[in-house]
Amino acid sequence: MTFSGFKVVKEALTGHKGWRPLWRDPDPKPAYDIVIVGGGGHGLATAFYLAQTFGELKVAVLEKGWLGSGNIGRNTTIIRSNYLLPGNEPFYEFSMKLWENLEQATNFNSMVSQRGIINLIHTDGQRDAYRRRGNAMLLAGADARLLGRDELRQMVPFLNFDNPRFPIKGGLMQARAGTARHDGVVWGYARGADQRGVDIIQNCEVTGFRIEGGAVQGVETSRGYIGAKKVGVAVAGNSSRVMAMAGMRLPIESHALQAFVSEGLKPTIPGVITFGAGHFYVSQSDKGGLVFGGDIDGYNSYAQRGNLPVVEDVIEGGMALMPMIGRARLLRAWGGVMDMSMDGSPIIDRTGIDGLYFNGGWCYGGFKATPASGYAFAHLLATDRPHETATAYRFDRFARGYVIDEKGVGAQPNLH
Repeated sequence: MTFSGFKVVKEALTGHKGWRPLWRDPDPKPAYDIVIVGGGGHGLATAFYLAQTFGELKVAVLEKGWLGSGNIGRNTTIIRSNYLLPGNEPFYEFSMKLWENLEQATNFNSMVSQRGIINLIHTDGQRDAYRRRGNAMLLAGADARLLGRDELRQMVPFLNFDNPRFPIKGGLMQARAGTARHDGVVWGYARGADQRGVDIIQNCEVTGFRIEGGAVQGVETSRGYIGAKKVGVAVAGNSSRVMAMAGMRLPIESHALQAFVSEGLKPTIPGVITFGAGHFYVSQSDKGGLVFGGDIDGYNSYAQRGNLPVVEDVIEGGMALMPMIGRARLLRAWGGVMDMSMDGSPIIDRTGIDGLYFNGGWCYGGFKATPASGYAFAHLLATDRPHETATAYRFDRFARGYVIDEKGVGAQPNLH
């Protein structure tokens, strides 16, 4: 079934009787060439590109719950490539280009909306830092524009420009950034992978790895043993628990990150805005709700929920930036489990076990990286070579001293 405007009109006129499920619900086969553990955005994107780009046909995705039950359905939907360091910026710009063609590639409306992102400037030193960041973006082929106070005030007049503690002096804008519909992303990749022969197996929890002679043979699951020549793990906040089954200890901590949605309001926020004097970011959904978030909860957790002190901290940041947000009623909140690496950057690499590969440590950047993460992981699984934009995302960078410390806070996962 191919989606089109004609198909929508036809179904509307014929009682919507022609729609079919977006993907099959197959039973697991005894063995596959490649098994992907984790049916979130990164796992499904990996399967999609393995089938579409690299011609891998015997591929399965194993998800312990239902598609969209993890971080892919629990984020603030922001896509951007405004990074500084050479280990990160080319990768996220590659992801941005994949976002721009995603709906055509998957034939599914992922509601990619390139409304732009503005990082606010509050001090002269911050302006210098953002000028440097913008230049790094331009050198990597991305777009960037430094905004003055007057130009910014015309664009977002509702901000508290004259806050005595946090005066707004300008901003760094990436016009190609924006948002995408998180559910649409996971459904689009799932449908595209299924159409290309990938088996998507839900309610199938991996309970162990079968390893013989230093090589992975397959995975033990709640639905029986499944053999595999290669196994790729992409399970976000559960990375440490899953890889521990293979005897690996990762340089990763798991933290809860909360996100919030207000009641529906008339169009107010033109794009994505981030508070430069605290950790607060906000956009507005197509339904009118303000979608916002801030810091992770500062303790280790595997729970998809958070605590009230962080709620208070996020709301305080919002009030300092735009006091009018205090009049909006909070509709709902949720939590995702972040796999926080020791330098704030991800890992896409082979492990010391032959045939076992890992994708994780995405910290706050997981959703925006979904297309490039899937493509780079598929490239690694298919060719045993890292993708050219992901060569820095190795396990051994911590031992070699080649950390990608984007925020400059060192080995402090709670600060990334």
